[in-house]
Amino acid sequence: MREPERDTAVAGACCAPARAATGTTDPADTVPTGTTGSGRSAAGHDTAGTGAAGPDRGVPAHDGPARGGAAQGGPARSGPAQGGPTQGDPAQDGPTHSGPAHSGPAQGGPAQGDPAQDGQAQDGPARSGPAQDGPAQDGPARSGPTQDGPAHSGPTQGGPAHVPHGGWRRLPGGAFLMGCDDAPYPADGEGPVREVTLAPFRLAATAVTTAEFAAFTAATGHRTDAERYGWSFVFGGFLPPDFPPTRAAAAAPWWRQVYGADWRRPEGPGSSADGREDHPVVHVSHNDALAYCTWAGARLPAEAEWEYGARGGLTGMPYPWGDEREPHGAYRMNIWRGSFPDRNTAADGHAGTCPVDAFPANGHGLFNMTGNVWEWCADPFTTGPDRDAGSGADRDADPGAGAGSGPGPGPDSRALRGGSHLCHESYCLRYRTSARMGNSPDSSSGNTGFRIAR
Repeated sequence: MREPERDTAVAGACCAPARAATGTTDPADTVPTGTTGSGRSAAGHDTAGTGAAGPDRGVPAHDGPARGGAAQGGPARSGPAQGGPTQGDPAQDGPTHSGPAHSGPAQGGPAQGDPAQDGQAQDGPARSGPAQDGPAQDGPARSGPTQDGPAHSGPTQGGPAHVPHGGWRRLPGGAFLMGCDDAPYPADGEGPVREVTLAPFRLAATAVTTAEFAAFTAATGHRTDAERYGWSFVFGGFLPPDFPPTRAAAAAPWWRQVYGADWRRPEGPGSSADGREDHPVVHVSHNDALAYCTWAGARLPAEAEWEYGARGGLTGMPYPWGDEREPHGAYRMNIWRGSFPDRNTAADGHAGTCPVDAFPANGHGLFNMTGNVWEWCADPFTTGPDRDAGSGADRDADPGAGAGSGPGPGPDSRALRGGSHLCHESYCLRYRTSARMGNSPDSSSGNTGFRIAR
């Protein structure tokens, strides 16, 4: 059965305004540190508390507030990220960020539905992800078999020869139906369902891993926005009980402003990403994602490309595998299980992030397209009729037209897709193929990452 629709007023009641001007210095009365369910402490050990859902926006919203979402003592957010393109400018090497490459089909592309892959396996430590849950993929039949990508810990160099974790998937493109007519949050701009046509393109099988991002920073010296500003948003339940009082997003006190939190220290001082090399990199902004793409000779996917990939060859299905969230009781993604924000049962095997290939791939051979972490896309976030500009439907359209016309956090906001491990049906039913949100390009949080395209 399809996921039940949620009342938008209920959904919005749990969300933080994107540009809230005030915060609280101690939100522990609402979300105590270290007492919200099983998760990771600041030292990276399993304790109480678990993640949140994704950067926040202004309307029925979501999981991670924009940089301006809390009353913060940090510096202004007006400066561009160093080591990457100018803030708000999606230009990179190769195709522009406003849409997919349209110069011709991907070389050697297979027939539609066959998730052929590129590249060779690279050496690296064995993945630590759990065995995939549940039986073989259920739901409507797919047009091609799922193929696994090569296992490796990340690249040693970037550029045109870059092979992402799990390899590339060559997708044939063509016309597909994008969007949803009965989405639970109309203000998000998922609908109406419309036909979009894409040229062939390549999409990484997984989100960029911590190991891959480490190779990038070692090669380039890039400092993320979180590092430059000195802080990022961390879910309060991941912090130990004795963590010093911190400011929080005014309307979403589970998001805490933690100085020293970044991709190396996901829960702030005393924590470490060690042991999470095959998890998606987090605390990365849109600016950071663009800088990585420049190094890797890649780009961010357009929203239409991302959704085409997420659907896995299926039409009109809310999940990458079909119509039911847990077919035959099998968990297929990493989301919040229990009651948000006080208790996460981690019934799907993960309290925080999980390995980028922890669950079965979809019909296009792509892993974790919903849940785990929100993924940045190239497009400006808009809910207007021009929101597909640059998707391939209208390659000559102005990709910035209408940006910020929806409930996003500002005129330079960028789109995110997929939901995260903090999404819960009570307030953020956005772990679906058509779900979307926006955030400012310098925002970062513990549940935001990205994957790359060509």
